[in-house]
Amino acid sequence: MSINEAPDITTEAGELVTSLMLRPWGQVSPSVYETGRLVSLAPWLTGHLERIEYLFDTQGPDGAWGAPDGYGMVPTLSATEGILAALTREDPGTDRERLTRAADRGLRVLTGWLSDPLDLPDMPAIEHIVPSLIDRINQHAEGLPDRAPIPLPASMSYDTLRMVRSRVKSGMEVPEKLLHALEIATEAAAGAPGIRPTSIGSIGASPAATAAWLGERGEHDAHEPAHGHLEAVARLYGGPVPVGLPITVFERGWVLSWLLRAGVSIEVPPEMVADIRSAIGPAGTPAGPGLPADADTTSVALYALALLDAPHEPDSLWGFRSGTHFSTWPGEQGVSVSVNAHVLEAFGEYIRRRPAAAPRYEETIAELAAWIRDQQQPDGSWTDRWHASPYYATASCSLALEDFGGQAAREPVLAAAAEWVLGTQRPDGSWGRWDGTAEETAYAIQILLLTRGNTDPRRLRAVDRGHVYLSNSTGGDHPPLWHDKDLYVPRAVARAAVLASTHLIQRARAQAQAV
Repeated sequence: MSINEAPDITTEAGELVTSLMLRPWGQVSPSVYETGRLVSLAPWLTGHLERIEYLFDTQGPDGAWGAPDGYGMVPTLSATEGILAALTREDPGTDRERLTRAADRGLRVLTGWLSDPLDLPDMPAIEHIVPSLIDRINQHAEGLPDRAPIPLPASMSYDTLRMVRSRVKSGMEVPEKLLHALEIATEAAAGAPGIRPTSIGSIGASPAATAAWLGERGEHDAHEPAHGHLEAVARLYGGPVPVGLPITVFERGWVLSWLLRAGVSIEVPPEMVADIRSAIGPAGTPAGPGLPADADTTSVALYALALLDAPHEPDSLWGFRSGTHFSTWPGEQGVSVSVNAHVLEAFGEYIRRRPAAAPRYEETIAELAAWIRDQQQPDGSWTDRWHASPYYATASCSLALEDFGGQAAREPVLAAAAEWVLGTQRPDGSWGRWDGTAEETAYAIQILLLTRGNTDPRRLRAVDRGHVYLSNSTGGDHPPLWHDKDLYVPRAVARAAVLASTHLIQRARAQAQAV
């Protein structure tokens, strides 16, 4: 432990790292979307009434579920459809009046949203999920009095959805990334030929996809491994379920990266290091079993290994290259600045540890840094397709450019990012897109303290105010900000970001006192 580090940070960080081994599937928040799918698809599963109660409890005063700015569409569709399914089936133990009220409120808000032009966020499979759920809701509406069908957004159609369902039913090969949202295939997903569970019984690291593949067999075949996996997840969470599980490599990579970059003293079990190394194959590594390998998880895992003085050749990343930048996976529609920032860090930290390898990566590092710089918004921030908060994207890009961007990519780019952070702090000392959050405040503090100019008195005053907020908010739940089919919280990752920032604050104070 360094002389400037308070024992509580070391202890908490050590406990957090230990928890990664004790809960290897990951520590992920429940999801309204995924829980709604299980209410609809698996009423036989342990915790059914608890899942319905969770949907009741999470419905907002306006009848919607989820976050603002279009993020409520998918969870509201899923929760409403799940409640309608329970209502039309007349599920035992349910309160029909409560189901009816919740469904009607959901339908009213959906009708209002779908009557106007929509600007939906860039979420995985949203172009398939929305038509699939509207189709199911309208099927329920046909059998209920005084329920009118809801319209499909003008920008979407059922054509692609029909093609997906036909492909799944035919037994043709299904793209691995589509397995994560297999529930969109509805009845065609049940026992689909050519699709097999992973060794732990999951399909696409998704409870909803696993339930869809099980179909009616789930109720009658308790010995099916996929049934056992769903039971385990439902019991682990007490009914509601997360949108993605397991996320083993993703969680470990991000937690270790946040802590090690900030200089937090941690002891990482050698078996965890070995597990991360063994997960990286020629095509990279997925976030967890059942998902396709992606450049993001691969990069962060490689970066964490390098910080642990166990560098691993990052040649698996070349398969994700797309011109002057990198895709999350080959054929990705869209592009992510945070993914490219993490690739930059993986290459940069590797050659820092292995200077002889520099000629192979230097040109690409320069191209990546310039590409990231060019994606900066006029206000100094960055936005990203894998996180709802610009503070995450801006932290990812700023920290990568600080370490590996070169002079041209750093100035005045990093100064503009810091000015944006200073200008967006809230009166209570926090930062956040919708409200102040500990996670987003942690990212803002890292931008201010880990990039050049970190001794600026304005930054230090802002950091002090941010520290007061963090001190008052520790222990509370982090709101969902990470993109999947629904917004979610990788809880250990968010906690690691807060611990890292708290350590940085303590270090900055100690350095100021020593001057």
